[in-house]
Amino acid sequence: MTFTAVFRRFPEGYAAWVEELPGANTQGATLEEARANLSEAVELVLEANRVLAEEKLLGQTDIIREPLVLQAA
Repeated sequence: MTFTAVFRRFPEGYAAWVEELPGANTQGATLEEARANLSEAVELVLEANRVLAEEKLLGQTDIIREPLVLQAA
């Protein structure tokens, strides 16, 4: 899976976000720092979404969960 990272330069550094993943945004003093912070932000957003989804499904027995692998077109 590949996401699109967007970086915008400001006098104080860089803002960064992922187009396909709302909530995955961060900043950094340098482009390298912004990239590293963005990777961590993506991991945190995905983990938080998983936890929220699991909480909503707790106790339900009519649910099917399986891996979904996406490949570039």
